Amino acid sequence: MLEITDYINNDFKAIKSSDSIESVMDFFEESRFSHFPVVEDGVYIGCISSEEVETYDSSKKISDYSYSLKGFFVRTNLFWIDVLEVFSRNNTTVIPVLDEENNYVGYYEITEVIRNFYDTPFVKDFGGVIIVEKSILDFTMSQVVQIVESNGGKILGLYVSNTTTDKVQVTIKIVLGGMNEILQSFRRYEYDIISEHKEDVFLNDLKDRSAYLDKYLSI
Repeated sequence: MLEITDYINNDFKAIKSSDSIESVMDFFEESRFSHFPVVEDGVYIGCISSEEVETYDSSKKISDYSYSLKGFFVRTNLFWIDVLEVFSRNNTTVIPVLDEENNYVGYYEITEVIRNFYDTPFVKDFGGVIIVEKSILDFTMSQVVQIVESNGGKILGLYVSNTTTDKVQVTIKIVLGGMNEILQSFRRYEYDIISEHKEDVFLNDLKDRSAYLDKYLSI
């Protein structure tokens, strides 16, 4: 798998603060980016929004609206999962990349970073996916790993897929091990199983009992 920095893009040069609003409107019309980096004397000063630029006076320059630029960016040493978080937090399709000396080196596009995610074993390799949920006060990641591995499973990856004020939900991708044994172990440790599995003997038994009861009541 390629390093995240291999996806740094320079197909389009950063917008200059001296550029006209009209030229930036044309740029967004052609590129369809949600944001794009702006530099002043080669120094990154923020991102301009394609939506907001439509409300600007086309006869003015970017520098006239520097107060509205968004200041998000990532460093070259950031991991790809952290880059995805910045994409999500700022609702953007482009993120500027700066080095440790704050030099602008290019940008990431969301489609390229997601493609990198698709190349990970978590997505690419064959395995089963389990989604479990538990009280946030009682949840520990080490317990999740222990439950899977004590039943002969190996974890390809896991992440917190949802949280509320009192619950945490975790998505786990596993190989090996008995799926039913793993599911029952999670239940013994008071995890709710959110995903459905054909191997789930407990759930299948409940469905059979429910179907039998429905049939009995309809007689």
